[in-house]
Amino acid sequence: MRAAHGIRGVRGARGVRLLTVLLAVLTLLTAGSQAGATDAATAAAKKKGVSAWNFNGVTAAMSDAKVGWFYTWASGREQINAPAGVEFVPMIWGSGSVTDAELNRAKSEGTTLLGFNEPDMAGQANMTVEKALDLWPRLQSTGMRLGAPAVAYGGDVANGWLDRFMKGAADRGHKVDFIPLHWYGGDFDATRATDQLRSYLQATYDRYKKPIWLTEYALIDFSTGTPRYPTQAQQADFVTKSTAMLQGLSFVERYAWFTLSADRDGTGLYNGATPNQSGAAYRAAG
Repeated sequence: MRAAHGIRGVRGARGVRLLTVLLAVLTLLTAGSQAGATDAATAAAKKKGVSAWNFNGVTAAMSDAKVGWFYTWASGREQINAPAGVEFVPMIWGSGSVTDAELNRAKSEGTTLLGFNEPDMAGQANMTVEKALDLWPRLQSTGMRLGAPAVAYGGDVANGWLDRFMKGAADRGHKVDFIPLHWYGGDFDATRATDQLRSYLQATYDRYKKPIWLTEYALIDFSTGTPRYPTQAQQADFVTKSTAMLQGLSFVERYAWFTLSADRDGTGLYNGATPNQSGAAYRAAG
């Protein structure tokens, strides 16, 4: 009787252990599913961002816009007190910013680093490809995730500035984790403009096969030399259509409208902490 009782006890213990294991696996699977959903939601929330400078109402505007990240064209936050949960992404703007102080500040402020700003433009970072390549190891030394220099235009063009930089980076063994791009459209029809933007992003992705960050974009017509802006209704329509497109492109990791404040630029989203028509459309996106 004792032996039989022992066998039944072993079988019972095994059954309990098996049930415990099954419950543990089920718990892990449920937790994994919930974590995956949370991660996906977080990724979606973080995709929409904005470029910003410090202004009266910036924190409230950023919170109202429901963005997940921002940048300031600098290695630091420029005294912007961002809402909780909004990530700051530093930038090394040009050759003059490649200093120990700027690089250390970038490392202390974020985990991802944006490269040089419009090096193909005389009024911006204005750098040769060779100069950018020579300085690139300094940016790499931060150990941060690193975005290529953001060209003003022609990111998809063979032998263009970005193309030559990417080929040079590959030849030298330099690290480039993703491609930031800028895009401004002179066609104020929102549907056509959205299609044009999508085509540019797709062509650039097809050339380099790296994730895309659209770090500046809006409708502005520069064709006459003097910027021409659409109406608020036209810009807001483009905001709605373009953000829906950007949210749906898997290779676009992040995007940021140019820019948060309307006090300096005709494409801004907020007057102080109050959204204009485009700001309301951007708030609703994502």
